[in-house]
Amino acid sequence: MKKIILCITIILLLVGCTTSENTPTKKVEDFMSKYQNLDSEVMSQLDKVISNDNTMKEDQKKDYVALMKKQYQNLSYKIKDESIEDDNANVTVEIEVYDYNSSLSKSEQYYKNNKEEFMDKDNSLDENKYMNYKIEELQKVSDRKKYDIIFTLTKEDNEWVMDNINDSDREKLHGLFKE
Repeated sequence: MKKIILCITIILLLVGCTTSENTPTKKVEDFMSKYQNLDSEVMSQLDKVISNDNTMKEDQKKDYVALMKKQYQNLSYKIKDESIEDDNANVTVEIEVYDYNSSLSKSEQYYKNNKEEFMDKDNSLDENKYMNYKIEELQKVSDRKKYDIIFTLTKEDNEWVMDNINDSDREKLHGLFKE
């Protein structure tokens, strides 16, 4: 009798654990934790984007990757709502990230007002100098910004799958969203 009760308990625990892992909220939490933990998939995507960027030199790329790592590791979030209708779900999340967009906007304004500081000897823009300035300003950012993101999910073969996020939501995660 004890063996039967033990087997039933184990089965219930396994089914219960499996079910609790297969919720829209849990899938979004897993997604967010990949950023916070610098998951290899997230870092691979970042490396791919950075390696294709022709506006930065190698040392600038390293500094920018460090900024994104800081952003990801300090990303905080709160699940605000989950709604499920048939095989579709929405999970509303409030995130808080470093406000890199504000810094970039201020850098652009500074450039417009002080172009001579970023000119080379031929009186044309020294892209390297300007990029260094923007990265230095980004490194000083401590202000944070909150955004809401609605993640959509679809149930496929009895498993919740997160739909691709759009560019504006990705910009929110990176702190680069322009309102």
